[in-house]
Amino acid sequence: MVTFPPCKINLGLHVLVRRPDGYHDISTCFYPVPWTDLLEILPAASLDFKQTGISIPGKLQDNLCLKAYEMLKNDFQLPSVQIHLHKIIPTGAGLGGGSSDAAHTLRLLNSIFQLKLSQQQLMEYALRLGSDCPFFLLDKPMLGRGRGELLVQVPVNLKGFYLVILTPGIHVSTAEAYAGVNPTIPREGLPQMIDRPLTEWKTMLRNDFENSIFKKYPIIQELKERLYSTGAIYASMSGSGSSLFGIFEKEHRIENRFMDVPRWSGWL
Repeated sequence: MVTFPPCKINLGLHVLVRRPDGYHDISTCFYPVPWTDLLEILPAASLDFKQTGISIPGKLQDNLCLKAYEMLKNDFQLPSVQIHLHKIIPTGAGLGGGSSDAAHTLRLLNSIFQLKLSQQQLMEYALRLGSDCPFFLLDKPMLGRGRGELLVQVPVNLKGFYLVILTPGIHVSTAEAYAGVNPTIPREGLPQMIDRPLTEWKTMLRNDFENSIFKKYPIIQELKERLYSTGAIYASMSGSGSSLFGIFEKEHRIENRFMDVPRWSGWL
């Protein structure tokens, strides 16, 4: 069985408060994007994991797809499987590709072995793998609160707009991103901001990670400025970076000077 785990962009990202447990409460709108990896799971005589495409840093046994399988195996005595993950979404780029792969592993295993797990049960398993994993079980724009795991559907629709994502290949760790943020509760909440016309997002929506990340990595800020200068209605860093995205009314051609930057573009 094959599936195509998508990535996401963040429409606004507010870091509100630092919690006693060391995490931060955030507010963000997760929006699914059809830039996908490829995940195949088949029954097998012994457990086998194969990864092709973009190289994933770290130890093989730490891959979230394997962790998702082992987690369900502990509870349901699953038979062995062969997992093939072909990685297309850049890693460590603020696009949530690894979390999406993990969530879709849960979905496939639930279907293949007819575990009959409810959506809520899958969400609980997904949260054990990562704060934004539950979002990738829902296939629709969601407002994320708490660590990003408290999800409420929001009526945001970018269908008919052209999206460009640029990934400069700079790895920004989550710890590095949060270290440069001063948590602040805005006067107007994110749900009210994204309910405004898209033409107002440039002056309203913000990603709280941008200020410190832009100072440390000026090329990321330059990419955002170039997206605006070439006609983006709204441009932003996604998650903790380093990917940038721009939303356009018309099909957008990437300038030659940025042709070496990994990218995705397409109609939403």
